[in-house]
Amino acid sequence: MANITIIGGTGFTGSHLAQEAAARGHRVISLSRSEPAEPVDGVTYLTGSADHPEQAVSGADVIVATVSPRGDSAGTLGRRYGRLAELAAASGARLVVVGGFSSLRPAPGAPRFAEGDDLPPEFADEARELNAVLEDLIANAPEDLDWVFVSPAAAYGAYAPVAEPRGAYRVGDDVALFDAEGASFIGGEDFARAVVDEIETPTHRRSQIHFAY
Repeated sequence: MANITIIGGTGFTGSHLAQEAAARGHRVISLSRSEPAEPVDGVTYLTGSADHPEQAVSGADVIVATVSPRGDSAGTLGRRYGRLAELAAASGARLVVVGGFSSLRPAPGAPRFAEGDDLPPEFADEARELNAVLEDLIANAPEDLDWVFVSPAAAYGAYAPVAEPRGAYRVGDDVALFDAEGASFIGGEDFARAVVDEIETPTHRRSQIHFAY
């Protein structure tokens, strides 16, 4: 059983992670700006800013960062996640950063999608900010920090079609996975299952991991 702190634990990704981790018996703390609409039994909810995560991450074995760079959070992830990296390195906690699909590559060695000029305008700023977090981890993370950057499939999130959980998923590295029809998709429950599986049994350290059907 691990002590898991989720930064942004009431959002789409954070709430699914809280549900999955608590159901497996982990001790879960959520830090977010607002109370959850539907609290999860066994999760301790703290309200506050991700700029001041010290209380929430104290004693954590794993810190999971799920903040989306939208609205008031746009432009803040660099400093916020940099601070989380410092705290995790100092305490020996593992840092799990949930990023975006656009930080993946279409083929081995190819530029990441976020590095191109053909991103949908409505997602471009968000994609580039999340990709900058990955680049910063690769270049500047403390040497003793155990981190992993998690990229979901392209069709993932509150906006994506709701799918029945499959209880299965595929694992990749930094190259995007597509199904036989050329689609890239994963539901919230199965993405949470995949992330908690990686927390319980780490397979990727100081690197990127990707989950899709």
